[in-house]
Amino acid sequence: MIIERLSQEHRNIEKLLAILERELEVFDRGDRPDYEVIGAVISYFELYPEVYHHPQEDLVFAKLKIRDPGAAAKVGDLAREHQKGADLLRRVAHAIDNVLAGQEVLRQDVDAIVRDFIEHERRHIMKEDRDFFPAALEALEPEDWTEIASAMTNPEDPLFSEAAEETFDALRARILQLEQEAEAERH
Repeated sequence: MIIERLSQEHRNIEKLLAILERELEVFDRGDRPDYEVIGAVISYFELYPEVYHHPQEDLVFAKLKIRDPGAAAKVGDLAREHQKGADLLRRVAHAIDNVLAGQEVLRQDVDAIVRDFIEHERRHIMKEDRDFFPAALEALEPEDWTEIASAMTNPEDPLFSEAAEETFDALRARILQLEQEAEAERH
């Protein structure tokens, strides 16, 4: 159940990365992207993954290191990858702030900064889904999962829960709109 929830959170994060990528395409064309949505995506990444998702993964990873050090070594240094993602996110936020402040910023520089973040997150999620989660499911014992579950804070995802926080209302509306558009294009 814990891994299922972490995997679902990865799917949610992938939706946000797709939205960020679409807004970047608008920016790259020279049009004005929806900066409210971009700001909400940044706020989401500053809050949920950093404060809830990654600490939960850290609990699972700590148990994996004990149960199967070889598998943990293959996964690598999750804490360092999480920190790199946070650093890249700060660069994105700074670049967007500069654009909104009217500072002269090269589009290609903003594009590179945002794409670095998106690509890092996608590689990181893929690695966790492919290597980390299966290794944890195989190596951890039932008592490990019980201990992890009791240590987790279990907050609802502020964006993908029914009671979405006001901060994320615009982003949630944009996600639903994009999903409807994608569905309409398929028919």
